Amino acid sequence: MRFLLKWALMVVALILSGVITSIIFRDFRIKFSTGAELVQLFIAVAAIAVLNATIGKILKLLTLPFNCLTFGLVGLCINAAIFLFAGSLGLGFQIDSFITALVGSAVYSAIGSALSNLVADDKNK
Repeated sequence: MRFLLKWALMVVALILSGVITSIIFRDFRIKFSTGAELVQLFIAVAAIAVLNATIGKILKLLTLPFNCLTFGLVGLCINAAIFLFAGSLGLGFQIDSFITALVGSAVYSAIGSALSNLVADDKNK
């Protein structure tokens, strides 16, 4: 049950990051008006999670020295590239530029971590 709640909160974070980022940049488009589009957003959040867990971890491990030299900027760029790739899959949101993906992924991470802190873990019972 907690897994589904966190997944739904990450969809809310994606919607909010899309709305906030599209105010600044016009090339971030997100659709969430129908039920089918919401299901696509759930699939998009799952795709982002899988990409971060597999390709993201491998790339961050390979670029660890550069990440240390740039104080984490390489990690932000990897997150943005994964966010841009997930947006190109056609799963409810679309991003057209790397700068928009960089801002969108940072906003998505910030909102997602703030919302997931609202859900208690099993250890905190």
